Amino acid sequence: MIREFRTGDEAAVYGVCLRTGDSGEDATHLYADPDLLGHVFAGAYLKLCPEFASVVEEEGEVLGYILGAPDTRAFEARCEAEWWPPLRETYPDPENPSTPDERMMRNIHHFAPAPEEIVTGHPSHLHIDLLPQTQGKGYGRRLMDRLRGQLREAGSPGLHLGVSPANRRAIGFYRALGFAVLSESEHVVWMGERLD
Repeated sequence: MIREFRTGDEAAVYGVCLRTGDSGEDATHLYADPDLLGHVFAGAYLKLCPEFASVVEEEGEVLGYILGAPDTRAFEARCEAEWWPPLRETYPDPENPSTPDERMMRNIHHFAPAPEEIVTGHPSHLHIDLLPQTQGKGYGRRLMDRLRGQLREAGSPGLHLGVSPANRRAIGFYRALGFAVLSESEHVVWMGERLD
């Protein structure tokens, strides 16, 4: 089933984030600190805009999620004020990051804002992750439809996301849902959809 995020789901969401963190594959073996990916890609949404978070639950276990922010620039500002400072006190800022952990720590200290040309027409954004046993069951489409409805109600005219170019399956999924490629580089494919 799909339900709204509840306090107490944080560890499960972090677990899904880690188990899908290698371009959709399990990244558990890549990280010495299993919380780093969750800190960078999930935690702030659960704290700052939990009303736009939903999870997939089967037999009492959270197996997937969608996280959204209606106003990317406002979200980034709140992260800078509320989310990143305590993490920056916990994790060092590596000068020459070489391991996955160090690269995530670098993101904590130097998180790059979304490009202006992406945010201008698509001010909302999302992250969605599903464990393999939930895929092919329609959960992804239903999660996306749920968040789209919430964002429309919040007055958002457009939605964007960034995906690794290596994650071809995800790119195909987003295309099938109506997202178009807005720009791409060797590191990220930006995709978007108008909601108005």
